[in-house]
Amino acid sequence: MQHPHAATDPFLTFRNVKKTYDQQSLVVKDFNLDVNKGEFVTLLGPSGSGKTTVLMMLAGFENVTSGSISVNGSPITATPPYKRNIGMVFQNYALFPHLTVAENLAYPLKVRNIPRAQIKQKVAEYLKLIEMESFGNRHPAQLSGGQRQRVALARALIFEPTLVLMDEPLGALDKKLRENMQFEITRLHQKLGFTVIYVTHDQVEALTMSSRIAVFNQGKVQQFAAPSELYERPANAFVASFIGENNLIPAAIENIDRNGVVQAKLANGTVINALNGNCTPSDAHCIISVRPEKLRYHQDGSEANGEPTQQTNQLAVTFVTRHYVGDFIRDFFSLPASTGATPVPTSGATPPVTLTTKTLNGLQAPTFREGQSAELCWQHTDCFAFQPDASSLEGD
Repeated sequence: MQHPHAATDPFLTFRNVKKTYDQQSLVVKDFNLDVNKGEFVTLLGPSGSGKTTVLMMLAGFENVTSGSISVNGSPITATPPYKRNIGMVFQNYALFPHLTVAENLAYPLKVRNIPRAQIKQKVAEYLKLIEMESFGNRHPAQLSGGQRQRVALARALIFEPTLVLMDEPLGALDKKLRENMQFEITRLHQKLGFTVIYVTHDQVEALTMSSRIAVFNQGKVQQFAAPSELYERPANAFVASFIGENNLIPAAIENIDRNGVVQAKLANGTVINALNGNCTPSDAHCIISVRPEKLRYHQDGSEANGEPTQQTNQLAVTFVTRHYVGDFIRDFFSLPASTGATPVPTSGATPPVTLTTKTLNGLQAPTFREGQSAELCWQHTDCFAFQPDASSLEGD
């Protein structure tokens, strides 16, 4: 959700930030980012993509190899961690086990020499804020995982930090607790308006909580945008494959017209129209990307959700299997054998292309027998043609 901000200048900036541990390979490559005051920005990516390293450099726990980081226009690259006025929330809570909940909350205020009466008032205020007024005298071992994480969050906020950094804070919680804490963090962010840099590899967390998301891969930001834009208008094949579910089909480019529509031929000879994601006139191959929920069934010459038009792609497939997920049904289809068109070359054996559809439970989705032929259709405006990306095809 977007948080309003009064200033036009970025609150937090990264300029040409690089990080190497061995002076040979870069873990973070030329990182640039502008964050507005009050935003909830998530750094999202697979393990080893560089997102946690960026967070550690911002906190001051890792040195910056080159480039600069500024907060409110002032560079902090050379500022020691304890002078950066940053709150941290870790996955393992990092609470002091020998201190009570109230004493844990009081600790960052004591080290800042806040008067005792003010500390007592602040602790009471934040215990109420996290709805744990009656837990002040308990020790961390006497709390549930969700309660410990709420205390850790309150401790990071109680001294009114310039920034709050969260390093996969919900990773140790089960699904229900994780969802509850997503709501809790979002509620506090809305109420207090603090600026958050949040690191996760969980895309649902990122899409649910963030103002904007920076998608990382191999040390570089692939796209920085609002959740809806990342999902509906991914910048490249990696973002399309990493954010949500997606069908990725190798194809050979036949034409790119002046309206930004790509005509591409699949390995079985079917021609598909798609919006141009990032292909250039010199590209011979592409990846066709279409979300499972955009695919519809076309049987016996009639489409399940309306009549096909000139801009509707149609593709003959073979039913493989069905997964009943509860709130929706996921069907899997395979593409027929190649008829000689040249697909995107890949290293090693080319994996079979499988298409997935998602239908809400209760919408009378047609049923299929294993091996039954079917036809899927979708609008050309619901799919994109991207330059081939090995990681998007092979998985992380």
